Amino acid sequence: MNRIARIQEMLKENPSDLFLRHALALEWIKVGEDAQARLLFESILTDAPDYVGSYYHLAKLLERTGENEAAISWYEKGMAAAKEAKDQHAYNELQAAYEDLVY
Repeated sequence: MNRIARIQEMLKENPSDLFLRHALALEWIKVGEDAQARLLFESILTDAPDYVGSYYHLAKLLERTGENEAAISWYEKGMAAAKEAKDQHAYNELQAAYEDLVY
């Protein structure tokens, strides 16, 4: 069984597990299923706006697909969430990616 199928199996038991949903989105990216990954990241952040790690990956995906305005918006939301969570490391990563895109 491949990684995607294993994660999906685990999600059947606990569909709201943010870590598993995030891991599945990353697996979708690895196999070139950006649309699937995007939907999953957006769903995670709708359900749990404080799940800071997903902001970076969603914004990077959008940046890679040429949706720079959307990427900028998600970086900004992520920086606000990281600041609220007092997660300086995540804030710095999001800010660096944001600045690389904007400037």
